[in-house]
Amino acid sequence: MVQGLGFEQPDAGISCCALAMERLKPLQLEELPPGIQLDYKIVGGFNQSAVQVSWETTLPEDRPEWMLLKTFTGGYLKYLPLKKRPPLVFPLSDEDAYVYCDTRICKECLFRCKRGFVLFVYISSRGLWEIPLERMSDYFT
Repeated sequence: MVQGLGFEQPDAGISCCALAMERLKPLQLEELPPGIQLDYKIVGGFNQSAVQVSWETTLPEDRPEWMLLKTFTGGYLKYLPLKKRPPLVFPLSDEDAYVYCDTRICKECLFRCKRGFVLFVYISSRGLWEIPLERMSDYFT
């Protein structure tokens, strides 16, 4: 079970198919080991927006296996095929695509329209990372 997705339940012995499971505790971005880089940016703007995730790894076994973007209305889960190269794009729709401004290109400004979104990245050799989409550029300062 993944903590931080809003599905937490008391530990009553997590299992699947009669086998015990280990609870994944998300690590923070600053805990990434050397040789792994993860980043995101919000692309598009008014009427069209997406979250674009990029990664770079030194070792092939450190490539992400799956990513989940938790949004206002739920989540978007994507598994990365072995040959997938960055970036991975999460197109947004409905309330998740809402923006406060009318610019065509997102400036990651002080409105922070995607505040509350969280990106989860799972690397089987390293664990689970939690990346809140809270970055704000100094575009308007």
